[in-house]
Amino acid sequence: MRLLKIDEGKCRKDGICAGECPTAIIKLKDKDSYPEMVPGGEAFCLLCGHCVAVCPHGALDHVRLPFADCTPIQKELGITEEQAVQFLRSRRSVRFFKDKPVEKKKIQRLIEIGRYAPTASNSQLVEWMVFTDKAKIKEMAQLTVGWMRSAMEKNPGSPQASYLPMIIAAWDFGYDAVLRGAPALIIASAPKEASNGMVDLTLALSYFELAAPALGIGTCWAGLLQGALLSDPSLKEALGLPENHPHHYPMMVGYPKAKYFRLPERKPPKITWK
Repeated sequence: MRLLKIDEGKCRKDGICAGECPTAIIKLKDKDSYPEMVPGGEAFCLLCGHCVAVCPHGALDHVRLPFADCTPIQKELGITEEQAVQFLRSRRSVRFFKDKPVEKKKIQRLIEIGRYAPTASNSQLVEWMVFTDKAKIKEMAQLTVGWMRSAMEKNPGSPQASYLPMIIAAWDFGYDAVLRGAPALIIASAPKEASNGMVDLTLALSYFELAAPALGIGTCWAGLLQGALLSDPSLKEALGLPENHPHHYPMMVGYPKAKYFRLPERKPPKITWK
């Protein structure tokens, strides 16, 4: 199948598309030629869309990534360095949520944003599971506490002994320090054939959580549940995660109770220049 379509009336034969193709399957035979795909190149196309996105003349179309579907970049929506820094530093882990359900359309919107995160070789294999049933989310927390009890019995000298007993005690007292009573929980996962699956889904979740505050939503990575999922296959089965998805991570989602007004400082980075 011929994937590329060139508008010869717009093409300037400048070779920008060929120079930016990550798999080098676009070429110009000479300075008077229009860009074309090398023989057999279709099999190696990553469908990244760089060729369509980089052409300043709008001359290149792609059968599987139509020019019409590639939204133009609006310069007026660009942000300054200071705005970017504040945006990133404003991100907080939200552990206290309002007793208010999160609208399905908002979660859908955030997942739609998350799907634009980079994936290895543009594989786009990340999948999403969404839980909004409070009883089911509480059951996940309970199962996680059960895993904690078992872990402490089997290995009381574990490094986890410094904090797991506090989580268990809080649960026994009636407080959920595992999933914090979050009204929604999402789990991003990837199949075993995703060679970079854990990084792929982590980036997708990062896009999700960075976009969340713009919709009034708070998030927190559910590390305790993740530990249970990695250690107890029965919990993974109870959640309905696909058996062939070894890569996964859960995130709590909800409307935050508090609003933040300052940017906490962090340790200076350790950098080794070579």
